Amino acid sequence: MATFQYNALTSAGRLMKGTIEAASRQEADELLKQMQLAVNSIETARPEKPKTAIGRNEFVLFNQQLASITKAGIPLERGLRELAHDVHSRSMQRLVDGIAEELESGVSIEQAFESKQRHFPPLYGRILKAGVETGRLSEMLTSLNRHLEMANQTRRIIFEAISYPAVILVLAAIIITGVFTFIIPQFGTILTEMTDSRHLPALTRAFLGMARNVGPFWLTVGLIIAAIIGLYAMLSTSAGGRRFKESVLLKVPVIGRVYHSSVLCRMAEAMAVMVASGSDMPAALRLSSGATGSEKLILESEALGGQIEQGANILEAGQFCRMIPRLFLYSIQLGTQRNELQDNLYSLGQMYAEQARCGQARLQAVLLPLMIIGVGGFLALTILAMFLPMTQVITSLSAS
Repeated sequence: MATFQYNALTSAGRLMKGTIEAASRQEADELLKQMQLAVNSIETARPEKPKTAIGRNEFVLFNQQLASITKAGIPLERGLRELAHDVHSRSMQRLVDGIAEELESGVSIEQAFESKQRHFPPLYGRILKAGVETGRLSEMLTSLNRHLEMANQTRRIIFEAISYPAVILVLAAIIITGVFTFIIPQFGTILTEMTDSRHLPALTRAFLGMARNVGPFWLTVGLIIAAIIGLYAMLSTSAGGRRFKESVLLKVPVIGRVYHSSVLCRMAEAMAVMVASGSDMPAALRLSSGATGSEKLILESEALGGQIEQGANILEAGQFCRMIPRLFLYSIQLGTQRNELQDNLYSLGQMYAEQARCGQARLQAVLLPLMIIGVGGFLALTILAMFLPMTQVITSLSAS
């Protein structure tokens, strides 16, 4: 399949530019005619340089501004044009202008963003689609921003907690590498001359062995880190891989609970918006789970929605659920029976948001001391390994 660049007119007489994939130029021309476009020109597209996604903070700001535009009732194409003037990044300006051009040419918002999906998070187009289909795009974007801010706060807490011990650990690793390379080998020669190497403490023998293999040790560490990064990138390319990563994350103490509460908060708020717009339960489950970005929630909600469509009530259908708690399903059923579903979902969202905030506070209180204790323990172990043989030698000389 080749990519062709075209220039055409819509049925309303608007100029439309874009790209289309087809086996040949003739096939591309036929496809455009089927889209009711009058083709002015069509040619093989030049290969574009690979572009990366926009930064996390830049995306949060853009999403917040897009929510404000939709809430104010400003036409998106005009709002995006004005927004592009306020953006400092030239690449972001071109991106926003490109989206505005597609909207002006008659392309729907979800299609306009899907054509630029490599610049945005993988599920952003799905979130926009859910907002457009329910007529609650502004609420969906605002809710997404709360979710992103909560996730950024968790990342910031983790970074702040590990940055100071990590710097100490790196400096300690440099110093200890120098000690292992230049000092401990000489120390080992002296110790083996003073006493039988078999009588050295096991800890000292282990450190002497490490001193003889400093290069291979750091090479192994580098290969392990590279393998972990490669595995992470490979898992991110498929839904199954992302579910596996999510399963691992959920098992991490405190962090897993914060993540779980955060995505449930997002799902409850999204469901409340969709129920208010008149969506039925299966559609609300599927769209709201897609808006969370959680592959495990998406998989469970798809199966749950299918069983509800077959006539099962949500509690019976949710027996297999692991990601969606029993309380979540019970609150939905109770809200449906009492005609208070929207209120129940908002209450659930607030409850899970509070749980996530409490988890973040606990994480902040626990992670930093644990990291400092770990670094301090490692340094103490190194000093002990170096001086323990000296203590034994001094003790033996005193006894004799």
